[in-house]
Amino acid sequence: MMKRAAGLTRIGLTLALAAAAPLAASPAYAAEKLKVGFISTFSGPQGVLGRELLDGFQLGVKHAGGKLGGVDVEIVQGDDQAKPDVGVQLAERMLERDKVQIVTGINFSNVLLAVAKPVLENKTIYLSINAGPSQLAGAGCSPYYFNVAFQNDNVPEAMGRHLTDKGVKTAYLLAPNYPAGKDMLAGFKRFYKGQVVGEVYTQFNQPDYAAELAAIRQAKPEAVFFFYPGGMGINFLKQYAQSGLKGEVALYGPSFSLDQTVLPAVGDAALGTFSTAFWSEGTENAANKAFVEAFEAAYGRIPSPAAATGYDGARLLDAAVKAAGGKVSDREALRTAIKGAKFESVRGSFRFNTNNYPVQDYALYEVVKDAKGRLVNAYRAPVMKDHQDAYVKDCAMK
Repeated sequence: MMKRAAGLTRIGLTLALAAAAPLAASPAYAAEKLKVGFISTFSGPQGVLGRELLDGFQLGVKHAGGKLGGVDVEIVQGDDQAKPDVGVQLAERMLERDKVQIVTGINFSNVLLAVAKPVLENKTIYLSINAGPSQLAGAGCSPYYFNVAFQNDNVPEAMGRHLTDKGVKTAYLLAPNYPAGKDMLAGFKRFYKGQVVGEVYTQFNQPDYAAELAAIRQAKPEAVFFFYPGGMGINFLKQYAQSGLKGEVALYGPSFSLDQTVLPAVGDAALGTFSTAFWSEGTENAANKAFVEAFEAAYGRIPSPAAATGYDGARLLDAAVKAAGGKVSDREALRTAIKGAKFESVRGSFRFNTNNYPVQDYALYEVVKDAKGRLVNAYRAPVMKDHQDAYVKDCAMK
C-alpha cells in the first residue's frame, strides 16, 4: 500500500479508506484521478504538526467514502523537515514527475512562501490547511492559492482586542523569528491599545528561554503574549511555570501554542492559560462533534486545530470536485469550484474572502480539565465575528 521513492511517500487512499468507510452518495469518475502533493513537517521537534494535518486530511477523505467528490485519490507525501529548500525540491518533483493537481499540507510559513513560487507559477492549485502568511493575502495573492485555515495575523488580533477590552495596560511579546512569528505579533499589536514593554523574536526551534524569562521578570508586564507552536511551545510553557512567572504574570497565546500538540506534554503547567481561536475541540456544532469523536476513535487522541483544518480541507475538496463534475484535470474548472464550494465546516461559520482567505469567527478559550482529566480548551466568550484579514484591500482579485 505504501511505497518509498526519492524521499516521497505515495498513499493510495482509495483502497485503504474505501474499505473502512461507508460509500459517499456521489458518482464515481473512473477516468479521473486526483493527485494531491502533501508536503509537511513530519520529522524533528515539529513533526507532530505534520502528523496532525495529514491525519485530519485522511479522516476527511475517509468520511467522503475513500474518494473526493467521487474521484479516486492518491496522496504523494513529502517531509519538508521545516526547511524551505527541501520543500521546494519536493514541490518541483511532485509537479514535474507526479503531475499533482493540488499541493497542500505545509505548516510553516517560511516553507510555504518558498514553495508557493514554483507551484503558483505553474498555475497549480495550492490549498493551505495551515500556514497563512500575510504576503499571500495582499498584493501577492493568487487565483490559484486558497487558505481554508486562517491568516496568521487573525488569531492574535483577537487576543489583542480581548486584552484591550480587559483593560490590560502593558504586555510583553515573544515569537520565533520567522514569517509566521512576525505576522502573529503584528496582528496582536494591530488591535492591542496598551503599551508593549518588550517584543522579542527568538531563534526558530530554540530549546531554552531562560534569558527571555529573566527579561520578562525585569519588565514586570501585566500580560505576556507568546506564539510558540509544537515543541517550542512545550519548552516555553514548562519553563515559564518552572520560573515562577506563571503565578506573577498572566500568560496568553494563540490557539497554536495551547492546543493538543502541546497540552498533553505540558500538563498542569498550562492550566488557566487563555487563548483565542477560530475552533476548539469543544466547538458546539454537529459536524465538529462527529469529527472529534471519529478522530479520537481513529487515532486515540484529541484533535488539534491543525487536524480540524486538515479535515476541513478534505471536505472542501470533496465539495469542489463534485461541483466540477469530477473533472480534476481541468484546473480552471477545479479552481472555480474551490472558490465557490459549500461544505459544512467543523468550525461553523466559514467563507472565502476575495483574496481566498477565510472570513470567520474568533473566540476566547481557557485551558481546563475535562471529565476525563484531560487538558482541553473550554469556550469562554466571543471576540470577533466574521473577521477578515488586514491585507485583503491590497489584493487585486475581486
